[in-house]
Amino acid sequence: MSSLRTKGKSTIVWILMGMLLLGLGGFGVTSFSGGSTEIGSVGETEIDAQSYARVLNNQIDAIARQTGQRMSIEDARSMGLTQAVQAQLLNSAALAEEARKSGVSVGDRVVAEAITAAPAFQGPGGFDRAAYGELLRRQGLNEEEFESDMRRDMASQILEQAVVAGVTPPPAQVAQTARWMLERRDISWTELTAEDLPAPVSPADEETLKAWHQANADSFTAPEIRRITYAWLTPEMLAETVELDETALREVYDSRDADYNQPARRLVGRLVFESMEAAEAAKARIDAGEADFEQVAGERGLSLADTELGELTESELGAGGELVFAAEDNGVVGPVETDLGPALFAVNAILDPVNISFEEALPDLRAEAAADRARRLIADQSAGIEDLLAGGATLEDVTAETDMQIGELDWTAQNEPVPGEIGGYTAFRQRAAAVTAEDYPELFELDDGGVFALRLDEVVPPTLIPFEEVRDRVAEDWAQAEARRQLLAIAEEMKLRAVSETMPAPRSLADAVPADQQPDDIAPQAGGTAAAPGETSATSRRAAASDALPAPEWTSETGLLRDGYLETAPENLVAEAFKLEEGETEVLEAGDRVALIRVDRVAPADLEGELAQDVSDSVTGRIGASLQNDLFDYFARAVLSANGLSLDQSAIAAVESQL
Repeated sequence: MSSLRTKGKSTIVWILMGMLLLGLGGFGVTSFSGGSTEIGSVGETEIDAQSYARVLNNQIDAIARQTGQRMSIEDARSMGLTQAVQAQLLNSAALAEEARKSGVSVGDRVVAEAITAAPAFQGPGGFDRAAYGELLRRQGLNEEEFESDMRRDMASQILEQAVVAGVTPPPAQVAQTARWMLERRDISWTELTAEDLPAPVSPADEETLKAWHQANADSFTAPEIRRITYAWLTPEMLAETVELDETALREVYDSRDADYNQPARRLVGRLVFESMEAAEAAKARIDAGEADFEQVAGERGLSLADTELGELTESELGAGGELVFAAEDNGVVGPVETDLGPALFAVNAILDPVNISFEEALPDLRAEAAADRARRLIADQSAGIEDLLAGGATLEDVTAETDMQIGELDWTAQNEPVPGEIGGYTAFRQRAAAVTAEDYPELFELDDGGVFALRLDEVVPPTLIPFEEVRDRVAEDWAQAEARRQLLAIAEEMKLRAVSETMPAPRSLADAVPADQQPDDIAPQAGGTAAAPGETSATSRRAAASDALPAPEWTSETGLLRDGYLETAPENLVAEAFKLEEGETEVLEAGDRVALIRVDRVAPADLEGELAQDVSDSVTGRIGASLQNDLFDYFARAVLSANGLSLDQSAIAAVESQL
């Protein structure tokens, strides 16, 4: 069971505050009829069902914001989310139980200071008592419950900090890691391209291509095809047939009057000062160009987000309305006396009035009303469609008796989603990937209010595409591979030449071998040269071929660190360079790219500079955090083991069914 590290924040309440700060609405499970109100306990510390529901729902919401689709509770279970949340709450309860047994607690003043300082509860003038109560209500909490959780978690935090206090990494480990990270390389590199080939790659004959097709079958194999019959019904299909009442359209228009008819507004920020003199001094600095609104806010410990009021009308701005609306352009106006004190206002945008008549809005109203009406019709029909499917009706039968439309699709995992087609819906794609031939058609929802059902007719396994159908692809693939092979051969020759140029060599083979050990065919002749056994030796032919190679056009880079990046180089070139020693040359193959790397110099790390200090501090923090995590994990396991834990699976199932 993994530990929950909080880095100075409590395990439940501060997570809740983060959610509040992001403006999330809560789920607020207030009762579980017929079941337990706790899902488990550690010792005498209970984990209430409401906390489990809230934390789990917040996690599901967070994933939905990332993916654009809310997962089902079954999906949450399959990805281990429910188990992770339970582990999180168990660890929190274990700490709370140990704190209770140890007599660790915090006073009312500490709890009050933490709550009033929480960003989630701040208003323009500081802690907002009304916002505090409202945000808790949206989370399904009352103040007593929240403050009790706060007290318990702050006590747990004290215990947690005591457990990991003083845990620091060994200095030798920090120094060794920093030395490794700060080592530098001076390198030279060159990339070989098709222009470096002695001649263009000649086309391959048919036999060669057929052999390539067979040898690289994976590249020319069609994916698994799932032949699916589906029936679907969307609001768009019914939109043209629904009847719309103009009276109803006018009622919709009237209900959305705030969208179609808006007074002039201003997007403003407000900065309140303790005195008129301070506000006037700040305005003078802004007018003189010595500071801007953001800088003045920063000096007061605020960000621009803290000062923003949003879009407001003149009346909503109160005392500052007249001055703000008198501004002809964006800028800072004031100071003006407000209910909160002297204030400067930043006019960030001027929004003109909006006046859209019923006639002008009618096309949008018709489209919206038609879609809404169609969704309701689909909802009304869904129960009957489900009854037909449950009674054994085929998709063909259902489409004959309802407004659903039938279609067929050869679906593969590589199919690109196309808007407007059924394959463009995530829900359909998920079901198409999971359906089996044994499944009976069921009705599922689409994200636009539509519905669908599907049937798997056949699974066509991955099949090698006949050579005749992919001949051009095979020829192109072979040509690319052949060009890469030739470039690699050239690169290897260039590497050998580069290595030989850096090695001291004897003036002749005869000079390299003592005279009494020389074979007859290399004994010195009268002219002082070695006798050759033939007109040209293998060595001389290799030398001639090497001389015909293109001269490398090296690109030099100095002072590279391990995390360095070269925009035009192959992606892994820097990483490969740090595997080589000084003076080494190596061939790099990165996909279709071929390059040579040469390490010209290895510079030891400088552990005295400012960068070294920053790196050492970072390494110390990372290793220290890892050690603290491990220690806390062992502690949490020991606490759970010593105090005993229990989980009520029926209560857990009741909570999850609510979600």
